[in-house]
Amino acid sequence: MSFSSKVKQELFEHFGNGRHCNIAELSALVNICGDIAVFNDGFCLKIQTENYFIAKKSFTLLKNTFNINSGIIIKSGGKKRKSRVYVLFVKDADQMERVLRATGIWLTENGTTAIRNKMYSPVVSSVCCRRAYIRGAFISVGSVNNPEKNYHLEFVLPSYELAVQLRDLVNTFDLDAKVVERKEHFVVYLKEGEQIVDLLNVMGAHRALMDLENVRIVKEMRNDINRKVNCETANLNKVVLAAVKQLEDITYIQQTIGLDKLPKQLEEVARLRREYPDMSLKELGTYLSEPVGKSGVNHRLRKISNLAETLREGKGEEK
Repeated sequence: MSFSSKVKQELFEHFGNGRHCNIAELSALVNICGDIAVFNDGFCLKIQTENYFIAKKSFTLLKNTFNINSGIIIKSGGKKRKSRVYVLFVKDADQMERVLRATGIWLTENGTTAIRNKMYSPVVSSVCCRRAYIRGAFISVGSVNNPEKNYHLEFVLPSYELAVQLRDLVNTFDLDAKVVERKEHFVVYLKEGEQIVDLLNVMGAHRALMDLENVRIVKEMRNDINRKVNCETANLNKVVLAAVKQLEDITYIQQTIGLDKLPKQLEEVARLRREYPDMSLKELGTYLSEPVGKSGVNHRLRKISNLAETLREGKGEEK
């Protein structure tokens, strides 16, 4: 089972604490998966999905919140007709009107009735109801990547208006969701691991949250170790290259004028470097007749390097 499926599985089992929260979650399901369909000589509410658990949760919310036993049919779907499509019906006109009015989809203003397939702000006026609506939206059209690979959570919505409303609703929890158009859909997404953790907490997916946090901790530790190893490797390469250059300069001076021509302090450090080519500058300083620190050794080796360059330039002029 994918990580996204595990999150949804957990959310299918989660219900709000009050009737208002159930209405908010059902509102998201109807907004996204629902439709007003013609039935006989009238109309009915239809919720259609290929996901059995969405159908099951819609059925449970209708039963628990409105005491409605919705009808359900199963039919084949997809190009090869191998997948199943679950269709819930609320055929009774009065029951349908009760559901649509409660969810804010059926509105009557100034004697005019209108059907609005978008979020109704009074339904999500409280924090708990905002959580429930987001949960319903994720169950309907949400997905989250395996955190072992990368961090990405999204909702794929059919309209720009609904996408903007959902983005703004998510962002009331101090998140930074964004909207992007993808083909004929609009995607509300988060790409930061910490924000995805926060949204899982908002929706009530606490088991998935802990799983993701464990992955984040391991990844951060691994990245920290890699950074340290890379830093140490870079420093080691730098030390090795510097030592090689120092040995080249000391060998050149030996072959041209001889190390005995150097001042005593430089001669001593030059001979020690030839004898201990792998030793650090700090360790090298402890072997001197009058020990000095790392900076003192580095200063003397730099003088040797400058002298070698001067000798090379002099050789070049002679040629």
